[in-house]
Amino acid sequence: MTETKFIDTKKLVLLALFTAIVIILQILGAFIRFGPFSVSLVLMPIAVGAALLGAYAGAWLGLVFGFVVLVSGDANAFMVINPAATVFVVLFKGALAGFAAGALYRLITSKNKTFAAITAGIVCPLVNTGIFILGCYIFFLPTLTEWGIAAGMASATAFIFLGLVTFNFIFELGINLILSPVIVRLIQYRQDNDS
Repeated sequence: MTETKFIDTKKLVLLALFTAIVIILQILGAFIRFGPFSVSLVLMPIAVGAALLGAYAGAWLGLVFGFVVLVSGDANAFMVINPAATVFVVLFKGALAGFAAGALYRLITSKNKTFAAITAGIVCPLVNTGIFILGCYIFFLPTLTEWGIAAGMASATAFIFLGLVTFNFIFELGINLILSPVIVRLIQYRQDNDS
């Protein structure tokens, strides 16, 4: 077996492993809720997978995350409003979060591997939540305005930030910041074993 095939097989096995981790963590994460939505525990393995395997692998892991969100019914509140927009936003936010984490890791890693890993860990929830917020404004604003009024909030913006994303985002970002050293260790371990 040539070394190129071994490396490709190794990457494929790692991608399959990260895919399984994303699926399992998203299913388990459905039981942890802050507000109306479950917390995305999968953003850390997406960031790690993106850093280890590249931006396209990160995008794949993000797509898998989005697919599990859709299948699990975690996006049902939005599905009844606009199914096509819901599918687009959920899949796009996951894929872009993974891609951005991998791309920024690759861009920064030659300068500082630790900072690159931490950046990947931060960018993943930031992009995921940012695209969700953008999707809320573009596709669901009238409904979210009604939901905000019903919840006693002054505006759709207050409802989106305070009712939908703040606690989830803080939790997701905190998990990624706490576990960023894990990213660094995994990358260093891989590099040590590839040498």
